[in-house]
Amino acid sequence: MAYSILLAPPAERQLKSLTDSIQKRIVKRLKSLRENPRPQGVKKLVGEEDLYRIREGDYRIIYTIQDKELIVLIVKIGDRKEVYR
Repeated sequence: MAYSILLAPPAERQLKSLTDSIQKRIVKRLKSLRENPRPQGVKKLVGEEDLYRIREGDYRIIYTIQDKELIVLIVKIGDRKEVYR
């Protein structure tokens, strides 16, 4: 079963602000979450209820998984120095 990928409005703005080459890499990574929302290397964020993060180079993708509805909601996308603030 494939999950649907949804971007929260702030995450969509963050993605559009990146350069084209980085956007392509991140979109490819987001598409891979459809089949496996918990890929190798995923980390559950400490102190947060249901937030996970994956790496794409120096960028981090923060998301939540809604297993009952088969939805992966992307909350934040950003440089590793800024994304956790």
